[in-house]
Amino acid sequence: MRVIKTIRELRAWRKGRKDVAFVPTMGNLHDGHMALIKAAKARADAVVVSIFVNRLQFGQGEDFDAYPRTLKADSEKLEAAGVSVLFAPDDEELYPRGGQECHVEPSTLQNELCGIYRPGHFRGVATVVLKLFNIVQPDIACFGKKDYQQLTIIRQMVEDLNLNVMIVPVDIGRADDGLALSSRNGYLSAEERQRAPQLFRAISGVVKALEKGTTQYADLEKAATKRLTDLGWKVDYLEIRRSEDLQQARPGDKNLIVLAAAYMGKTRLIDNLEVTLPSR
Repeated sequence: MRVIKTIRELRAWRKGRKDVAFVPTMGNLHDGHMALIKAAKARADAVVVSIFVNRLQFGQGEDFDAYPRTLKADSEKLEAAGVSVLFAPDDEELYPRGGQECHVEPSTLQNELCGIYRPGHFRGVATVVLKLFNIVQPDIACFGKKDYQQLTIIRQMVEDLNLNVMIVPVDIGRADDGLALSSRNGYLSAEERQRAPQLFRAISGVVKALEKGTTQYADLEKAATKRLTDLGWKVDYLEIRRSEDLQQARPGDKNLIVLAAAYMGKTRLIDNLEVTLPSR
């Protein structure tokens, strides 16, 4: 595996290569990331993985400084996985003027769901992803479904800006007890980790109700939110949306997704489950 830290060197490596797949990450790699890499390797001859903790997507008071940085361990995992290139630029390489004057402005979806609680987050995500796409020039890019709002916004950006990259969504990696894999799970205490799967169980209960034909979406959302609150969670949102575009779900929609974000102690966790309803 080749470790590259500069844009110039990566562009030189990219010349003349075909079928390049890309997996952008912020490092602290877990099995969920490795599933993305497996999907990328199945679709392309060469796989580039980036590790860059992007300050643009962190808001004031968020965990940019505390975010785990484990480059040595990550490099070993990527090499064992057969990755072609690790692109690991520093802040100065991607933001040589100390910041970013031009930004990607996503659709109004950026101000809903997680965007209500993390203003500017998706603007920062879309901006760095476009920069990385321009640097790597991938044919394929793999994104996890756990960050479903991010995935939707990236898809919109690629379509609206006519980018020549295929976005491949990859299913959520889960622990045996259902907890969605996340680098931020490492913030949980042992006791909190035991309770954390309650979030998955809450959205699973909503999915089961939907599958039984319930269309009182607001009531389902309210009841599941109350259950989590009673268990000690601080719930940012728990909502039922259309899976294709994350617009408000209406009775008659068949492809739905239940999304939630909530705090277990000081750790903010997100999760979702898709559901396809039968025609009635």
